[in-house]
Amino acid sequence: MPTVQHTDEDPTPSIDVVVVGEALVDIVVSPQGTVEHPGGSPANVAYGLGRLGVDTALLTSIGDDHYGAAIEKHLQSAGVNLLPGSKGRGRTATATAVLASDGSAHYDFDIRWDLPRIAPAALPKVLHTGSIATFLAPGAAVVRELLEQSHKRCVVTYDPNIRPALLGSHLEARTIFEELVPFTEVVKLSDEDARWLYPRLSLEDIPKRILALGAGLVAVTMGAEGSLLTTGGTRVVVPSVKSAVVDTIGAGDAYMSALIYGLLMRGADGLAPSVLESLGRMASKAAAITVRRPGAQPPTSEELRAELPEHQPVAQ
Repeated sequence: MPTVQHTDEDPTPSIDVVVVGEALVDIVVSPQGTVEHPGGSPANVAYGLGRLGVDTALLTSIGDDHYGAAIEKHLQSAGVNLLPGSKGRGRTATATAVLASDGSAHYDFDIRWDLPRIAPAALPKVLHTGSIATFLAPGAAVVRELLEQSHKRCVVTYDPNIRPALLGSHLEARTIFEELVPFTEVVKLSDEDARWLYPRLSLEDIPKRILALGAGLVAVTMGAEGSLLTTGGTRVVVPSVKSAVVDTIGAGDAYMSALIYGLLMRGADGLAPSVLESLGRMASKAAAITVRRPGAQPPTSEELRAELPEHQPVAQ
C-alpha cells in the first residue's frame, strides 16, 4: 500500500490544527420544513475551531457541484482552508437528518469516502480525525496511514462519532476503532458511542479500556448528565450547562472543537485535574451554545468567553 505523500503546495505551513475527514451537506427535515446546512462531523469540528480563532485546515473530499461550493464557502467564512486534493469531480455527500420532537436527529447518508494520499507539508500542533472517515473504505485506510505517520510528532485527537448504518459488523467496527486508538492522545466519544462499542462494560469502565489501548485522555459526553474526562490517574465529572434546545446537530462537534481549543491553551500543566475541569467546562459551554441554534452553529471565541464566569478562567 502506498505511503501517504506530503505535499509542498500546502498554503498554510504553520497551521495549528489539521482536521481529516468527511464534509457533507445536512438536509434537515422537521415539521417546520426542510433546511440544508453544510456539515459532517470533521468539517463541523474544523468550522468550530475556525470560529474560535484557531488556524485550521481541512483535508476532505467534496465534489464540484453546488453542495461542494456551499461547503467551501461555509468553511472559508470561518477562516478554514481546504488542503490540496480535497476538491474533485462528482457528487458531494449528503446526510438527511429527520428531527424528533425533542430535537434529536436520525440520519440517512449518501456518501462515498475516498481520499488522496496527500498530507500537509508541515505537521500541525494537533491532528484531528473521526467519524465516517475512519471506518468507510477506501478512504479509511488513508486516514489510518496518516495517523501512523504523524502520532509521534503531534497531538492526535479522535472522535469515532459512530454511525451504525454505515458500519459493517459490530466486531469489525470495534476492531477498527481499537486499532486507531494507539495512534491517538485524546479520544472523545458520546455515551451512545461508548455503549455501542462496549455494551457489556459500564460507562465508568469504558474509558479505562480505551486508556489501556494507548490513549492519554478519554472524554465521554453524557448529554444532560455532563461529561466524564479520564486519564490514567484522574477522573473528572463536569456538569452539563442548561440550555434551551432547538436541535442537537453539531453539539458533540462543538464540544470537540472547544476541547481541542483548550488543549492548545493548556500550557505546562498538562492534564492535571484543574486542567481537565477547565477543558470539560469550556467544551460543555460550547455545546450548550450550539444547541440553542438550528444546525451546526458553534460559538465564536468571544461568545464562549462571555459565557464563562470571570472566576472560572479558560484553561491556562
